[in-house]
Amino acid sequence: MTTPDHQPTPPDASPPGSRDRIYRSSAGIAGGVVLLAIIGWLGIDALVSGHGRTPWLTLAALILLVPLVSAFTLRPAVFANEERLRVRNPFRVIVVPWSAIATLRSGYSNEVVTTDGAKYQLWSIPVSLRSRKRAAKRQAKGAVADSGGRVSPAAPARAQADQAMDDLRELAEAHPATEGGQGAVSVRWAYEVMGPALAGAVVLAILLAVG
Repeated sequence: MTTPDHQPTPPDASPPGSRDRIYRSSAGIAGGVVLLAIIGWLGIDALVSGHGRTPWLTLAALILLVPLVSAFTLRPAVFANEERLRVRNPFRVIVVPWSAIATLRSGYSNEVVTTDGAKYQLWSIPVSLRSRKRAAKRQAKGAVADSGGRVSPAAPARAQADQAMDDLRELAEAHPATEGGQGAVSVRWAYEVMGPALAGAVVLAILLAVG
């Protein structure tokens, strides 16, 4: 499930006076919180009661797992305003001005395709076939038959992820020619996630290798 929020953007992310629509997966956040709680509970127990190499192995595993779980569950988000689309994926942050967007595509995943042919998946707006089926059922149930037996279709029902993509397409169509919507695509690697995870993996590998 994806939930759009309207929140102020940090000063370094948007121009003054600009506000972002923020799209995040509530299911992903909930799952991440549960996983981190389980990892923390098991990890603390092993650190406190473990013997020999167990506390060191546990610490290395925590340094590896916590950033990875956070990256794939809590971190993903899409920020959209009148000038650009900013996609925060597990290991990258992609900033795409509206003028650089060729299309926003939905299939088995939601993607932004740039004018130079690059594709970037929107991790925080996952496609749910189950949600699409539920939306179709709601629309079918909302159909109303008149006195003559003719059935009037109900208002279109959309899955939340599909509605989020509709919102982004409207913004892309409305703002491609604005001055702030011009520019080049920028991609930044999330070293704040990759660094700790890599360090944990290296330490864990060394501990396992030395026996």
